[in-house]
Amino acid sequence: MFNRDFVWGVATSSYQIEGEAMRFGAGKNVWDAFSHAGGGVYNNQTGDIACNHYNLYQRDIDIMKELGIKHYRFSTNWARILPGGFGRVNEEGLAFYDRLIDALLRAGIEPWLTVFHWELPLELYYRGGFANPDIVEWFGDYAALLSDRFSDRVKHFFTINEPQCFIGLGYVRGEHAPGAKRGTKETMLMGHNALKAHGRAVQRLREKARQPLLIGVAPTGSVPYPVSDSPADIEAAKKAYFAPAEENDWAWSVAWWSDPMILGKYPEDALKKYEPFLPEISDADLKLINQPLDFYGQNIYNGYAVKMGENGESEAVKRYDGFPSTGLGWPVTPEALYWGPKFLYERYRLPFYITENGVAVNDVISLDGKVHDPQRIDFTERYLRALEKAQKDGVDVRGYFHWSILDNFEWASGYSSSSRFGLVYVDYRTQERVIKDSGYWYSRLIRGDMPL
Repeated sequence: MFNRDFVWGVATSSYQIEGEAMRFGAGKNVWDAFSHAGGGVYNNQTGDIACNHYNLYQRDIDIMKELGIKHYRFSTNWARILPGGFGRVNEEGLAFYDRLIDALLRAGIEPWLTVFHWELPLELYYRGGFANPDIVEWFGDYAALLSDRFSDRVKHFFTINEPQCFIGLGYVRGEHAPGAKRGTKETMLMGHNALKAHGRAVQRLREKARQPLLIGVAPTGSVPYPVSDSPADIEAAKKAYFAPAEENDWAWSVAWWSDPMILGKYPEDALKKYEPFLPEISDADLKLINQPLDFYGQNIYNGYAVKMGENGESEAVKRYDGFPSTGLGWPVTPEALYWGPKFLYERYRLPFYITENGVAVNDVISLDGKVHDPQRIDFTERYLRALEKAQKDGVDVRGYFHWSILDNFEWASGYSSSSRFGLVYVDYRTQERVIKDSGYWYSRLIRGDMPL
């Protein structure tokens, strides 16, 4: 079983649950604009109400307390706190997060604050967003404000969540907010600025800290895992994990983002591959990006099998017909929670957390008034067994945050019935909460009432 001090948590993000968008002094962020523009989100749905967590946060904390959850990862909405992205501060926004943090602590729940989970203020987007080098100081000032206001009570901070997504899906593919497809050269500049912003945020968080802080980051990526235990296939999977992605979809890389943050340099093979598209990268930039981190998080949902090809190169193995998948069509691959942490820890050697993992299921309230979701229980147990094996094999795994505590606005999938990730069912019409079977199962697990 996991170590006694293992961190068992749940996670959310602000736009996906809070509601009260653009109200109580909040400015617009890119997701407000993208969802209201129509065509980008399922059934033209928006996060205007979402789970109404802004008003119902105490109910949600009571549920977490009932389930015995001791750690909660959430994000603050940049535009709720700084409506224009910089300058004028919205005290009503800060006061909401004060209330949330205080209520968590009263319930015995440790807050883990994510500074940026995609809530870019719209005004900053109009000023160039991540293509504007000023984003580095804008983001640093935002992080400093959060640290000054909350670090007397919050000691765990994540700077950015999934740069692969907010750059890759937002600007390379154009599938997420702001839905603006840009060329490789411009998006690589955005990515470099995002990494510099991360480094500046680490500096400013520590500068304004009111107690010693523990700071990390939470990237993502699909995990190549070996089709067999042969050394050749293992090496092929590891090579594939850290290899640069294709130029037209370059953001889906682990090493491109994590190497500069942790190792202080971009990977050489990627620099060579992307040479025609690279922004100017100075030694000062790399020094700024490479700030000391206390832990490394990774959001892992799935992977794909890899073997060593006859030519000595990594080769993806085709999935068999009928391969298991989730409500969103993502493959079910528990192996990802063994090989992902193993490869990442071998490369980066930082205390490791799974900062998101979960499954979308088409959940319904049954005739007995309960939500029976055996698929989620089975999925989570399979993945956690793989993670437990990684810990036994030497990976310094410190914790696991289940995505998510609540069903929520699932980005471009909106509130579609197949995109429910929560341990708690949310009826979006009435805002009724129903703890699912998986929620009670997770509660028993983290209380130590049953083994995996």
